[in-house]
Amino acid sequence: MSPVDLGGRTALVTGGARRIGRAICLALAGKGVRVAIHTRSSEAEARDLAERCSGSIVLRADLADPAERARLVPQAAERLGRLDFLVNNASVYERTPLEELDEPSWERSIAVNLTAPFFLARDAGLRMRAAGSGAIVNVTDWATERPYADRLPYFAAKAGLEAATRGLARALAPEVRVNAVAPGPILLPEGAGDDLAAAMTSATPLGRLGGPEAVAEAVLFLLGHDFVTGETLRVDGGRWLK
Repeated sequence: MSPVDLGGRTALVTGGARRIGRAICLALAGKGVRVAIHTRSSEAEARDLAERCSGSIVLRADLADPAERARLVPQAAERLGRLDFLVNNASVYERTPLEELDEPSWERSIAVNLTAPFFLARDAGLRMRAAGSGAIVNVTDWATERPYADRLPYFAAKAGLEAATRGLARALAPEVRVNAVAPGPILLPEGAGDDLAAAMTSATPLGRLGGPEAVAEAVLFLLGHDFVTGETLRVDGGRWLK
């Protein structure tokens, strides 16, 4: 294994302005990577983050819109000069009980959580392959094989993204590596209270929430390890074991 020097490289991080995406952008910038920080609606936070990440830029796109999505990789490559890495982090995590689930809700979840990252990986991966090297990390979820009953569109999409990760790893090899990170109890959903925090902690063998930096470190590992491809790395404090 020859570690990849991340310094001087470039990356596109979707959903990079907040939460886990923000931690990933900061970790990459800390290694000397110039980052294209994608956002849909958190533009002020993205611009504040870009000021902290030297040489980084902000790109806005609604990943549910095919036209906006299709412009994202070319814009990142043009403004950064090239594109070495892609981190597909953006997602929608909507509660959709089966009795209330309608087709538009299903289609939006699939569009943002599966279709968008697949085609971004395809577009970026073909550019990277032509350039001779590159790496992609898709952010999925620890519970794709144990999905929550009230969030089925989300988990169907994330399970599809894990399958796509393996297929893309084969299709883009040997020049481009494609892996996934599957977070577990990292951050509470927005609006969650103490009861959920206690339940998540008690269900995790390590007895604590992980924090977004744990996911960011896993992303750095996969981007920097030149002999790992087609893998999904769980970062879940052992949650999978229970």
